[in-house]
Amino acid sequence: MTRTTLAARPRLTGRHAVGAATHRPTCTTGADAASVQPSGIAVRVSRVTTLERTPVMQDRDSAGSFDSFYAAEAVGLVRQLHALTGDLTVAQDCVQEAFARAWERWPIVSGYDAPAAWVRQVAYRLAVSRLRRAKVGLGLLRRHGPPPDAPDASPDHVALVTALRSLPEAQRRALVLHHLCDLSVEQVAAETGTPTGTVKARLSRGRAALAVLLADPAQEGSRG
Repeated sequence: MTRTTLAARPRLTGRHAVGAATHRPTCTTGADAASVQPSGIAVRVSRVTTLERTPVMQDRDSAGSFDSFYAAEAVGLVRQLHALTGDLTVAQDCVQEAFARAWERWPIVSGYDAPAAWVRQVAYRLAVSRLRRAKVGLGLLRRHGPPPDAPDASPDHVALVTALRSLPEAQRRALVLHHLCDLSVEQVAAETGTPTGTVKARLSRGRAALAVLLADPAQEGSRG
């Protein structure tokens, strides 16, 4: 299995998620990965067959634009994927790998209308694959708890993620993309490959379910 190492790069967590703009993902494979300094973050890569791996040969301007893109989008994408998957560790690892793939293809990805949507889609596919094929490994991670540098989530955020996890995957994804990622109904439809009418129905049903799941028992009791 190929290993991609993101060297000299901060973990995507909390207010410390994004460091200096020069911390770009640096990809090493095979024996080279063993020589990376201990401060590097190793990520196991699940193959996405629809993506091509291209050599990392970027000029200084490309490197600068990627740095700005990473600094602007990294934290938000981790939060979005955390809401989609319900697992912070999976979200961090898959967003790291998605950024590494974006860096490898940056001359192409940077020309897209929404490069962040490309990274989010790649990260989401990696997360789905990982969650489906590594249930045993994820069970071990859950038993050991989150990493020490995991940010403290607010009670409201914890309640929201817990409620989202109880919804069908299609409804959860529509809600997160529309309300947390600020995508329009049409953009959600394009990203998920779903008709707009279906997206609207999923949003309506998801909101109704969340209203019940997130209802304050004290307020409900006062109404009675």
